Amino acid sequence: MAEIASDEAPPPPPSSAAGEASGGSSAPASTSTDSSQPPLRTTKPGAKRLVLTVSVLFSFLLGLPFLLKSTEIHRSPLPSDAIAALARRLHSNPPSFPCGLHAIFLRSGPGPSDASLAGHLERAISALLHLPTASSAGNVSVSVTVESAGGCFSSSSSSVGSHWQCGAVTTADLLRGDEVFDELLHSALGGSGGDGMRVYTVVVLDSDDAMGMRIVLGKHRHAWVVGKVDEAEAVSVIEKVFIKYFMNGGIEEGEAGIGRGEFMPVGSDGNVVLSFSLLNADPSDWVYDWEFEKVGERMLNPVVEALRPIAEINIESQVLYHTPKLSYSYSDDKLGGSVLSMGDIPFFVNSNEWHLDTSISATGRSKVLHFVVYIPSARECPLYLQLPDGGLSKTNAFISPMWGGVLIWNPPDCSLGSKKTHATWTKMSSKELMETLEIFIGQLRQLFGLKPNYLAQSMDGTTKFIVSEKGFTEWELDLLYRHHACSNLLSCLTTLESLSSLVQSLPRMIVMDEIGRQVELSLGAANLAQRNATLGISDSSAVSATRARALAEDAFFHPSIMSISYASIEHYFAIYMPFFAPVSLHVLLAAIKELKRYKVERAKYAALLASRATSS
Repeated sequence: MAEIASDEAPPPPPSSAAGEASGGSSAPASTSTDSSQPPLRTTKPGAKRLVLTVSVLFSFLLGLPFLLKSTEIHRSPLPSDAIAALARRLHSNPPSFPCGLHAIFLRSGPGPSDASLAGHLERAISALLHLPTASSAGNVSVSVTVESAGGCFSSSSSSVGSHWQCGAVTTADLLRGDEVFDELLHSALGGSGGDGMRVYTVVVLDSDDAMGMRIVLGKHRHAWVVGKVDEAEAVSVIEKVFIKYFMNGGIEEGEAGIGRGEFMPVGSDGNVVLSFSLLNADPSDWVYDWEFEKVGERMLNPVVEALRPIAEINIESQVLYHTPKLSYSYSDDKLGGSVLSMGDIPFFVNSNEWHLDTSISATGRSKVLHFVVYIPSARECPLYLQLPDGGLSKTNAFISPMWGGVLIWNPPDCSLGSKKTHATWTKMSSKELMETLEIFIGQLRQLFGLKPNYLAQSMDGTTKFIVSEKGFTEWELDLLYRHHACSNLLSCLTTLESLSSLVQSLPRMIVMDEIGRQVELSLGAANLAQRNATLGISDSSAVSATRARALAEDAFFHPSIMSISYASIEHYFAIYMPFFAPVSLHVLLAAIKELKRYKVERAKYAALLASRATSS
């Protein structure tokens, strides 16, 4: 007999009584009936194989969350709603700075109706003021004060001129000089005024001694008009001074300058490095040095402090040798020197020989502005810069936007073709260095979008401008603060929107917690800058806007973003499927097969129990 497996039950023995009763003819029918039924199982099937197979399958399923956790992409939540809200506010209501205009009329004699005259002049000035569309100034509050022998009267509709001290300044004070009178006006107007809306003052002094009309713009936020002018002419002059200078910085229509182009020589992190270089073209002729640390930094420190709300400025200096220029000059016997035309200026800077980019303070996204003093060689000294109209440059200098400026400095007593050399090094005198730095400050003003000076500016009469030791007057600084605050706010918004769009377009992109914090701090600084702008506090708004832009740039250029290549979810599965799919598939198929086998064996055993119960 063939051996029977232990898992399968043996077939029941044939019944002898049935065989004898049926005879030989019934035997084939009985065999056919038994072979159609599955063999029955006499023992209960064991679950050990099923438990082991299912345990292996469950171990894979339990390890799946750990696998997903280990490959999880960390994404710090970005405040996309807050970014969208900031965008709506800036687009619907661009940042603007409200300011005040206070007109003061100092009359030599009593007027018939000084009280009503103040209100009339206020309405006339308000009707005449029309700010240009490109101006960053907002609403202008106008106030008028009329002071005469009959008393001091102010318009009651505005409290802009509340700081004016009546009687503190008279026409006789003009004899003390413009600089002294400027400080007297500053004191009579309450000094700097502290935080709050900026108020600009124009004082009209009625004087019979003045020859015509004379206009002076001080280094603070005021100007004065001297002469015998009627009311209509005075109102027109006040409007021109306020719009042309206090709001536009003297930039004419169609002229390049602040607000009319990208004049932002400031790094995205708010840092600027002013690199001053003294270049000796040919040391075999002469070698010059300077005491920049003593003279230069003392002159530039007030400039650095004045520009601190819009830029953190560092100053460096160096002396270089063997620095020839690339452009060619030609000799002019009439001038007794060499001439460099304006067409050759783009080729003047020799980047191969001039090793100017050696700053250690320029880190990250800082901006470096180069200011170069070029000392020509003896064979082309003196070297003059020729203007397009054929004349010679008064400063013998030129600027390169967003790069810096160059000054051609001819040593004293040099002549064309001179072979004179110096056996020892020579230092520039303090006076020569100060004159050089004054030209550089003018170039710095140009790089920031202002005029280097106002020598060619004039209005209806003689116009004079008081020069500030800071290099920038207070009304010029207000203009810079307003422009940079608006520009930095829009740049911050653009960067944050780009970052939010980038994160949303890449679901597998890692967003560190530091990036989220930087975005939140940037939004907070931008909101603060916008609130200060609505209050007219230009310097505080510029500081907050600069910080907002720097934080937004730091978040966008975070190293964790720049150093990782992000893939789609399909690429993610393509990486891990070859490792886990074959083994997982075999384990799953084995569990299904074992479950089916267990069900079949259990059915056999259940059939046996049912047959025994029926027979009994």
